[in-house]
Amino acid sequence: MTGNQTFTMIKPDAVSKNHTGAILKMFTDNGFTIAAMKLVRLTREQACAFYDVHRGKPFYDGLTEFMSSGPVVAACLLKDNAVADFRQLIGATDPAEAADGTVRKLFAESKSRNAVHGSDSDENAAIESDFFFSKIERVL
Repeated sequence: MTGNQTFTMIKPDAVSKNHTGAILKMFTDNGFTIAAMKLVRLTREQACAFYDVHRGKPFYDGLTEFMSSGPVVAACLLKDNAVADFRQLIGATDPAEAADGTVRKLFAESKSRNAVHGSDSDENAAIESDFFFSKIERVL
């Protein structure tokens, strides 16, 4: 059974280029409801904790440095089949491989600066949402 919650972050590259509003509009235009949202700047330690699953991988240090380089917009989103539908909406990690009309095709700079994070499973959506939001901060 698929869940109705996913988690996203609009990454520092997209925030700094003022794409936040256009990206959020794509989310809502595609049937997602925003259940929680905040603008935050992660410390390096927080970025390391959030991406701990990738510790030891070649891209980990660059990823955590990038994710702590500027503000991000974190959000919990609701929709039936949320994780799968959201992954389709944002497109492939590499914008060169992303389908036309996807968030990453429209707003990403590169594979490492790819505009948005999206949960890859229902389990990770819950873990990632809990990292950023208390239960009282969510309209779930």
